[in-house]
Amino acid sequence: MNTLRIQVEGIGLWTPSLTGFDALRRLLAGEALSPPEAHPAASALSLNERRRAPESVLVAIEVASQAVAMSRRTVSSLACVFASACGDQVTTDYMCRVLARAPTELSPTRFHNSVHNASAGYWTIANDCRAPSSAICAGHASFGAGLLEAAVQACADNRAVLFVCSDTAGVGPLGELIGCPLAFGSALVVSPCTDASTSSVSLALVASEPHHAPLPAVCLAWMRDNPSAACLPLLAQLARGGGECVLAASKKLGLHVQMEVTA
Repeated sequence: MNTLRIQVEGIGLWTPSLTGFDALRRLLAGEALSPPEAHPAASALSLNERRRAPESVLVAIEVASQAVAMSRRTVSSLACVFASACGDQVTTDYMCRVLARAPTELSPTRFHNSVHNASAGYWTIANDCRAPSSAICAGHASFGAGLLEAAVQACADNRAVLFVCSDTAGVGPLGELIGCPLAFGSALVVSPCTDASTSSVSLALVASEPHHAPLPAVCLAWMRDNPSAACLPLLAQLARGGGECVLAASKKLGLHVQMEVTA
């Protein structure tokens, strides 16, 4: 494929101990982590929606809101791509248990939260967004595959695109099988870069295993424990103002990501 050249206009990040991109900057500079937060604010949702939304939706909405606020884009016209490796594991576990025991007791609200595009639905409805939206799952390659999809849409349609990738902790037999014990989400607002004087990120598919520059031990632990934390090598590049890495984009292909900084 041809190299795609994009610019990153906004960044969102949330895990209980790292609740924004500035917190990642401080971590990379050697500062200690902040005390963990129990839940993301997800203030883009109404109070009633926040009460009924599962954690998977709250994390996605929180990071999306952070990225869009940084970009200063108009939310209602912003196309979006939402990705998740595992979806809402807690809701899936609930549905499997209820369907096996008493199918007629299944909660309609819990059912509609189980679909893979639930977070995209909450986001677009809350923001009256009528722009195109997509939901992607590619296992442990979900972040790389979703970033590629967002970049292709941005360059093909010459528009800004919101990209969100998040996963939350699992429970029950499914949680034991998948092994994802914590919540982690990130978001980027990307747009095509055609100005040579603007710092950009180039993307290209390569036949290569994932690799990246050294990261703090806690970041490596997050990457081990949550597939959506695969964003961290790229976010570290953005925080440091340069670098390159290869992210998993499929079972056999990597996505080479290089930050090009203008003088």
